[in-house]
Amino acid sequence: MKTVIVIPARYASTRFPGKPLVLIKGKPLIQWVWEKARKCKRADRVVVATDDERIFRAVEWFGGEAVMTSPEHPTGTDRIAEAARRLRAKADLYVNIQGDEPAVDPKEIERLIAGIGRSPIATLAHAVTDPADLANPNVVKVVCDAAGRALYFSRSPIPFARGKAKPRYLRHVGLYAFRAEALRRFVKLPPGVLEQAESLEQLRALENGMAIRVVETKMRCHGVDTPADLRLVQKLL
Repeated sequence: MKTVIVIPARYASTRFPGKPLVLIKGKPLIQWVWEKARKCKRADRVVVATDDERIFRAVEWFGGEAVMTSPEHPTGTDRIAEAARRLRAKADLYVNIQGDEPAVDPKEIERLIAGIGRSPIATLAHAVTDPADLANPNVVKVVCDAAGRALYFSRSPIPFARGKAKPRYLRHVGLYAFRAEALRRFVKLPPGVLEQAESLEQLRALENGMAIRVVETKMRCHGVDTPADLRLVQKLL
């Protein structure tokens, strides 16, 4: 499969405006993400999809490829879909890597791509090790069927342990692989009740019968949403 990694990056952010261009050890945040994505051996191309000229110029400055997209997109997936339409060379698979994940592991991107199988969409999840994460609404949980397909994503602790059985909890990691047709279909669907209730766009796929393969990983999320997150990531890198 021809695979393109698309990194959505916008300048406006409620909690941290301009974060794609904030410097970490002399390099902008978006460059760290792009360089990690470039190390993925299963990817044929890496593109940054942005709505801001400053980010576009920065990507060109460090030798990357960028595509300008509309500033009106409600989600990163919509931005990726527009970038996919604009690219002349089409792909079979489009991988969404968040533009604020500078510690993303290229090998886990490869695991995601390899794990999609025949599913239209695939994503990552890892075992919950901190009990505090279960009650944290900013930590998205996922439950799967016996074949590894997502049954539901929630900000609540799922499944609810009422009986004696001790369920295994999984934390969702927001990297996605979309088959080209699945990406086109997904962005044409209107947001559903579950998506709007939980504010989780992946529920749109489940509400409309689109299977999501969940690939287990050991990689942890280290996204930069606030200046405090930036200090933590600086130490990590």
